[in-house]
Amino acid sequence: MDTAPQQDEDQLLTPAEAARLRRVSTRSLRYWNARGLLDAEKTPGGHRRYRESKVRALGTEPERAVA
Repeated sequence: MDTAPQQDEDQLLTPAEAARLRRVSTRSLRYWNARGLLDAEKTPGGHRRYRESKVRALGTEPERAVA
């Protein structure tokens, strides 16, 4: 029996990786974070990281939710 935790979709992504996954700019990610559409975690050094599962869970056009 495989007891390894499912980490494939719960990895922490850099802003560049998350932006590439969504095919948007890193600025869009910061905008969505500021609007409460996408949570960012901070590393001890103060850098943003995004959970892959949350990035994938965004709708097709999250910016329209606040427009």
